Amino acid sequence: MLYTLVEMNRAAMAPVRLAARTSQMALENPLNPLGRTDPGKSLAAMADVFESSTRYYGKPDWGLDSTRINGVDVPVHAELDWSSPWCGLLHFRRDREAMALARGEGADPQPTLMIVAPLSGHYATLLRGTVEAFLPTHEVYVTDWADARMAPVWLGRFDLDDYIDQIRDMLSHLGPATNVLAVCQPGPPVLAAISMMAEDDDPARPATMTFMGSPIDARRSPTVPNLLAEERSLTWFEENMIYTVPAPWPGMFRRVYPGFVQLSSFMNMNWERHVDAQWRFFNHLVEGDGDGVEKHRGFYDEYLSVLDLTEEFYLQTIERVFQEHHLPRGIFNHKGRLVRPGAIRDVALMTVEGEKDDISGIGQTQAAHDLCVNLPADMQLDYIQPGVGHYGVFNGSRFRTEIVPRINEFINRFGRMRTAATRQAQIRQVV
Repeated sequence: MLYTLVEMNRAAMAPVRLAARTSQMALENPLNPLGRTDPGKSLAAMADVFESSTRYYGKPDWGLDSTRINGVDVPVHAELDWSSPWCGLLHFRRDREAMALARGEGADPQPTLMIVAPLSGHYATLLRGTVEAFLPTHEVYVTDWADARMAPVWLGRFDLDDYIDQIRDMLSHLGPATNVLAVCQPGPPVLAAISMMAEDDDPARPATMTFMGSPIDARRSPTVPNLLAEERSLTWFEENMIYTVPAPWPGMFRRVYPGFVQLSSFMNMNWERHVDAQWRFFNHLVEGDGDGVEKHRGFYDEYLSVLDLTEEFYLQTIERVFQEHHLPRGIFNHKGRLVRPGAIRDVALMTVEGEKDDISGIGQTQAAHDLCVNLPADMQLDYIQPGVGHYGVFNGSRFRTEIVPRINEFINRFGRMRTAATRQAQIRQVV
């Protein structure tokens, strides 16, 4: 019922938003003398704040048209490289001619990096800065998860086990020596997929795996979201967080965890900060501070764009990751098969955490090292970034200047080792 009410409210507000937008345009018209007065500027700013706060935010564009390599601007094109009804694997393909000019003819191929975006309420474009930072040094792919409200019911279920299968399918598609970087939520399912690939001696298993701010073991340094997940029963989550998609969405009648519910939860955690941000936005508009306005729009256009999760995926994640902690307890099953991280022996592991992370506390990601008991110590690296929270682990200036160089060095070291080993194995097979 809540979902229907939200949609009805959105439709009812449409004429009001249109009126606000019309008023803003009239006040900002250079021929309107009222727009140059303080009251006129304030009214225009109020209309802008109202319209931007109440509109529907769709899926954002990536906006990554080029990258700079060795002083050369290299065009970039986002292309769908692999797809299923629930996910697309985007390849940020760099122009070959420009790459040859930037790196020289015959330069060694750069490492392949598959970035696994979280399926937790926001679109993969939340990792725009992450993708941008690795474009100069890697062949970048990113998972683009589908919005459940756009998935017709005849597509069937999509649960945590299906998610793991999708990860494995994409790794198999990219082939040997791929490097995986999982941001936040994907940590446990990605580790599960790689564990099974290692146990099966799958030749497509990745060369390296990097987990950033991931709840591998949510019992460590529990944060507010972790405590909420444990304090409430699974029945409570089902009764209070799951709603039916209404018409006219393609996924109508599907039971989902709506993105707007997730967004409300996150905003309530830092409500005063968001209110202050809106007030600063209003003042920037009145003062004509274009930089401040664009910075605000850039953040909130992304932050307020949300997608829905299927009921089964959400509830299974709550139960198996945040309530019963299946992976660190050694009882994580994938379709009846026990997942054994101890089977990983040659996939190098790096973990990255933020000192001030209020979503995945210190130690939750580090737990991956304790689970990979048969991975040599010299193939493991742990790094805690001082002074950053959850968002700063995968975006921002410190991410670009302090975290990215460490990940690059890690991948260059171990990714090249796997590539060389793969080539040697191929030569032996031919001989």
